[in-house]
Amino acid sequence: MDSLRVHYAAELEQLRLQVEIMAVKVEENLDRMRIAVAEHDTRLGDEAARVDSEVDAMNVSLTERCYELIIKESPVASDFRLIVSVVRVLNELERISDHAVKVAQHVPAGLGELAPDVSDLLITISDEASERFHTARRAWGAMDLSLAEEIAAGSALTDALQSRLVRELMGLEGPDAVGLAVETAGVGRSLERICDHTSIIGARLRYLITGDPAHLAAEVR
Repeated sequence: MDSLRVHYAAELEQLRLQVEIMAVKVEENLDRMRIAVAEHDTRLGDEAARVDSEVDAMNVSLTERCYELIIKESPVASDFRLIVSVVRVLNELERISDHAVKVAQHVPAGLGELAPDVSDLLITISDEASERFHTARRAWGAMDLSLAEEIAAGSALTDALQSRLVRELMGLEGPDAVGLAVETAGVGRSLERICDHTSIIGARLRYLITGDPAHLAAEVR
């Protein structure tokens, strides 16, 4: 392998590692989100928003780097698949971080006292979303096809929990019921979207590893 090819391969590996670093930052925001949901405390939202700005900046810089590599190197099929997959994953990471911030900033205060069953559901959903993302990050770091397939398949548990959340919200009573239901539904929707974007990462990774274009259909959500 000539020196130029060695340098190019090293650049591609560095790009892949930078995606993992960005994913770590996103995972840290998911941890803040989980604490905010468990403690009904929106103060972590400010820190999450600050880290989200770093995630946004990484998204821009790494996307620009991808475009530069395409223009300058005219990558072969497998390398091109990596670069365009990185662009897609960067976008999903940025969106996941956005939703984590929304949850951390808007979890209803006093939810545990006003609707303990709803509060417990949100905690369970946020734990599931965080765990699925953690698995996706491990899959990307190891280029693990089995983990990618697991994440791409979606989460039946999340779907069931979301359905139960809707039922619980519809059953709320009292003078604050409508406002509480609206706020909580928004939080639940963001948690659901985190799971959806994580599934897309799994689907894209599966395509990256296998090269099978049939897997691209799973990214449409």
